[in-house]
Amino acid sequence: MLPRLSIKSARSALPRLSQSQKLLSNMSTKAFIVPIDPAAPSSQSPSGVDAAKLWSTVPKSQKTPKVGSTRTFYDTPAGDANVTTLVSLGEGFEGKAGPGKRELVRKAIGSAVKDVKALVDGETSVAIDASSDPHAAAVAAYLANYKFTLKTDPPSAFNPNLKDALPEKIKFEPFEASKEWDAGVIAAKAQNLARTAFCERVQSEFKGVENVEIFVRDEAWAAEKGMRTFLSVTAGTSEPAKFLEIHYKGAADKSAQPLALVGKGITFDSGGISLKPGAGMKLMRGDMGGAATVVSSALAIAQLKIPINYVAVTPLCENMPGPSATKPGDIIYAMNGKTVEVDNTDAEGRLVLSDAIYYTSTVYKPHTLIDLATLTGFVHIIVWLIIAYKSPRAMVIALGEIYSGVFSTSDTLWEELHAAGEVEHDRFWRMPLEDEYGPQIYSSNADLQNTGGREAGSCTAALFLKAFVEGIEAEEGKEAPLRVTHQGYQADTVPRKGNDRTPRTGLGRVREAALQLQVVMVEMFELGKAN
Repeated sequence: MLPRLSIKSARSALPRLSQSQKLLSNMSTKAFIVPIDPAAPSSQSPSGVDAAKLWSTVPKSQKTPKVGSTRTFYDTPAGDANVTTLVSLGEGFEGKAGPGKRELVRKAIGSAVKDVKALVDGETSVAIDASSDPHAAAVAAYLANYKFTLKTDPPSAFNPNLKDALPEKIKFEPFEASKEWDAGVIAAKAQNLARTAFCERVQSEFKGVENVEIFVRDEAWAAEKGMRTFLSVTAGTSEPAKFLEIHYKGAADKSAQPLALVGKGITFDSGGISLKPGAGMKLMRGDMGGAATVVSSALAIAQLKIPINYVAVTPLCENMPGPSATKPGDIIYAMNGKTVEVDNTDAEGRLVLSDAIYYTSTVYKPHTLIDLATLTGFVHIIVWLIIAYKSPRAMVIALGEIYSGVFSTSDTLWEELHAAGEVEHDRFWRMPLEDEYGPQIYSSNADLQNTGGREAGSCTAALFLKAFVEGIEAEEGKEAPLRVTHQGYQADTVPRKGNDRTPRTGLGRVREAALQLQVVMVEMFELGKAN
């Protein structure tokens, strides 16, 4: 007797729940996920299930099932799972290689996890055949399973004094353990952490992690350092600002120049005196997405024990329209001595970043500096000699959701970032960074103003931040001592319409590529030593 079967493709309507499916909501469940090549399904699987035989129980279609198409079976005769989900790797899988093949694995596993998650409600153990690409399978599984909610079930179960996180209902494991799977789990969990952080949570997450120091600075410290543009943003709120630093020393030489990441951390952005529209303002809690991404990358780097020195810096504050708030037209002295005219208080991101970038580039003298932020109408990552930027308006109109824009003055760093993006399938497109845009941010009353109008908004924002980086001027015929990248993206606190593997938020995509960049740089460093 053949096992019961449920089929679901990306375009088909959800099937009516069978009796077997209903039972899954009231019991502890074990599930298998087995990706297969539909053109040549294998009978051999670590699960003990004859995947080829199960796949053949469904009449063949004239078209090859596309990647992510699933066939779910209940009470299979082989293996000990209540549910076995076979998922198509798509047409021509074996003929593909490199990042393209890795992306197919992500899509397939992510789609299968979503289907299993929709079937179960109790505690579930999911074993995954990750032999095609353990790292990609782990990342896809944990990202597809992510769901942010503070709801409790039942509602009365909520305890405001509870310190531990709610337990995960679905637990994943590979059929065969591997270091690649473990690394993928770290990367995915770090990406999910980036959606929820801050200071107390950061200190808790890093507890027991080796070679890490954390410093939480207060407003008095920032004032002593002369961070006036940073403090101008927090002037309108009663919530105290914080300046968070994370130092990881994983290199053999603890004094070697670090890689530095700076992340914007506006924990709530009302727009200040230049108040935002009320519609959608509740989502402005996500304006700390750059800081969350920087912190999660630091955690992943430390847990993976990547042999580099790393500094993460995040200025954290609210932007509110209080009685002492900064007003349009105010002129402020930045930490580096430049004067900035505040044209619009809703362009506060570049104000907090200007002091943070100058502080990081002068105090720690990194070889590379990456800035990640959501700026008004725009979003960034900076790696010194690159300025990358993706705008949820202008840049999304130009490039859509497939590519992120990058502004670069360093060919080598652009190539590293481009390679990292290709590996993680989070791709970048190089954009122009020209001084001719400068007059848009020049002011007759100050050295700079914090907005440059609607035209070329991403370009003018990148140029504004460039003015606060020390060490990017190269001697003739030589590479600049400091390389910078500025990356922009939209950071949503709730998932937008995603891809086949998981509904990633904006910062999740860039964080994954940023982590891959660090891995690429380590590989290049080791190759250089060998030669």
